[in-house]
Amino acid sequence: MNEEKNIQEMPAPELDTPAVPEEDSMVEIVGVGFRNAGKTYYFSPKKMTLTLGTPVIVETARGVEMGKITIANRRIPQTEIVSPLKDIIRAATPSDVARYKENRRLEEQAAEVCREKIKSHRLEMDLVSVEYTFDNSKLLFYFTAESRVDFRELVKDLASVFKTRIELRQIGIRDEAKMMGGFGSCGRPFCCSTFLSDFVQVSIKMAKEQNFSLNSNKISGACGRLMCCLRYEHDTYEEAVKKTPTVGSYVSTPSGLGTVVEARPLAGTIKVRLDEKTDTPKLYAISDIRVIRSKGKGGLQPAEDAADIAQPVQETTPQETPSHVQAEKNEESGEKKPNKKNHKKHYYPRKGNKKQGKKPTEGANS
Repeated sequence: MNEEKNIQEMPAPELDTPAVPEEDSMVEIVGVGFRNAGKTYYFSPKKMTLTLGTPVIVETARGVEMGKITIANRRIPQTEIVSPLKDIIRAATPSDVARYKENRRLEEQAAEVCREKIKSHRLEMDLVSVEYTFDNSKLLFYFTAESRVDFRELVKDLASVFKTRIELRQIGIRDEAKMMGGFGSCGRPFCCSTFLSDFVQVSIKMAKEQNFSLNSNKISGACGRLMCCLRYEHDTYEEAVKKTPTVGSYVSTPSGLGTVVEARPLAGTIKVRLDEKTDTPKLYAISDIRVIRSKGKGGLQPAEDAADIAQPVQETTPQETPSHVQAEKNEESGEKKPNKKNHKKHYYPRKGNKKQGKKPTEGANS
């Protein structure tokens, strides 16, 4: 009876059920951007429905700022945000927009005053941009310089003129191009000042893989650094290169066999010089050709999909290789068969030397 009672009191095993995300783990956010091509920051909409492009007033680490909605109301997992999430203060009113425009006018006047102060203090620095916070509690000056600059006296002069908190920040030449804006060699506005929110690392290897001329004037932007488009176009170009035969590869075309003399990965075409004809190379689509031998770092190698066209090589073990074939291989490779007659023996001198008139000592090895 005790055993039956114990069995009845045992709890039922819990069944494994798929984890369902709780409603509390989702957070409603809106994205706010400041200035052109700036980063997007998450804020809590505070039960407001905001559409794209709506100007809003928010509180940031720099103070109260006015930005625009770049991401409308959306629910995302709480793990994707950094708590605590700040609230949207309010949607911008017409008076807020007028104040924002007035601050832009004051920034131009502040830039002229700052340039005069820099010249009077004889500082080796170039002013790039000036920004007022929305509530005019802080005035920021961005500048470039080749080395560190002692601008303590400059800050004192600017604070006495503008009667507000002054901050000077040194930036790099890529940030300067982002703030100043302009047009690239392609004829379009700078990517960094239009849609790129972050700068990424660009290497000269990316220019090589995209068949760019390594002339620094052609692969550098207005900032003097490698063009940003080399990076975000690299992945697309890398995928196209994998499908494109390299220059020097031996291929089969609808017109016959030939050698690749030019490749255009993005266009999906190649130029082939046919073996039977010596005229100008012909243009073919990559889908119309078949690679027989691809050219890489190790030279021409049979392609995987053309093993039936390439001549198979039969490997033989050293025991099965005839002696006359092995001799021919040695001659071709420049190796000589060791000759016992020409083999030099090494003799070690005796401890005694008769020519010097010395007798070998007793017990010496002869």
